[in-house]
Amino acid sequence: MSGTQVRRMIPVEEAMAQLMEMAEAAPIRERETVLLAAASGRVLADDLVATLDLPPWPNSAMDGYAVCLADWHGEPLTVSQRIFAGQAPEPLAPGTCARIFTGAPIPVGANCVEMQENAVVGEDQRVRFTEPLVTGQNIRPQGQETTVGDVVLEAGTRMGPIELGLAASLGRAELDVVRRVRVAVLSTGDELIEPGQTLGPGQIYNSNRVVLCNWLERLGCEVVDAGILPDNLEKTRSTLGNLGYVDLILSTGGVSVGEADFLGHALREEGELSLWKLAIKPGKPLTVGHYRNVPVIGLPGNPASTLVTFALLARPYLLRRQGVQDVVPLRFKVPAGFSWSRPGDRREYLRGRLEQGQAVYYSNQSSGVLRSAAWADGLIEIREGTTVALGDWLDFIPLSEVLG
Repeated sequence: MSGTQVRRMIPVEEAMAQLMEMAEAAPIRERETVLLAAASGRVLADDLVATLDLPPWPNSAMDGYAVCLADWHGEPLTVSQRIFAGQAPEPLAPGTCARIFTGAPIPVGANCVEMQENAVVGEDQRVRFTEPLVTGQNIRPQGQETTVGDVVLEAGTRMGPIELGLAASLGRAELDVVRRVRVAVLSTGDELIEPGQTLGPGQIYNSNRVVLCNWLERLGCEVVDAGILPDNLEKTRSTLGNLGYVDLILSTGGVSVGEADFLGHALREEGELSLWKLAIKPGKPLTVGHYRNVPVIGLPGNPASTLVTFALLARPYLLRRQGVQDVVPLRFKVPAGFSWSRPGDRREYLRGRLEQGQAVYYSNQSSGVLRSAAWADGLIEIREGTTVALGDWLDFIPLSEVLG
């Protein structure tokens, strides 16, 4: 809605749905080819399809002895060859066994591997087995993991160490990935200065910029540091107008309805405001809109509010722009190690951690206290209109789920 003010507080689920709709309406379609070593954190542009079987041939799951059961009647066997990983074995000679090591190809004719712990080598170097043998035991069959044509990873998958390992196992040295999202980071307010400068009267150091730039880099974004905006409407308009080449303008502060909140004024007067005033604590004055067709997410300026709203809303939006479907962070139930007797009209996210199997929260939950998040290892969710008794089960979102 352009030039209007949203009066009601928007529930978290509704805000998420709107952000996902915005993201899907403006997907990043450009792609690039990168070396496998440079693909960490990037998003696959195409399905990763197997071009070979894994494993490409049957191999041994144990150090032991390869045997043909149809050719063995319980007698000790002579070792006819030794097979190491990386070697091409000879067919198994009838009436013999082969000494074989983990990962080595199974010789033609063998259909069982007995582990060395169940084998006794006699003085004549023949091998006797002490346990019954079963066809196929300790053999990894060809194609056990994947076969030619299998979709191993779908487009939209974020590449982490495990996914990169899968690509490497298929012989891929390069991957087609979605172009990085270009995000301009803006801080607003005359009170802000950068670390290293001398504080003047009424000034504070800009911590949000450091948090967001580092966080965005972890997410694989291309960060454009747009600096600190002074409390000046013309300067705000000019700066926003010069950022038409980015995929998202991400700001902190200046998004409520105060006289000095010039970013909010600029969006209302010259842009499009689609979401404002969220039913969340901390983070109520989150703003979403467009400025000259460039999406804008205005995060609240208080550090804890910035953290919570970026983790739960901006991060999923950025991932969905790249085609990632599973953008909701993992959460699990934990018993409360506290009581909560004051139900609110907003979804509350306490900075907390687990102690002796229970969730506890930092004593100072002020939205201006970043130290609460440094102490915490997760967010404890308290639903609107609810109280909590000791031992009640609550949703817990690990910070490790949202920081990368």
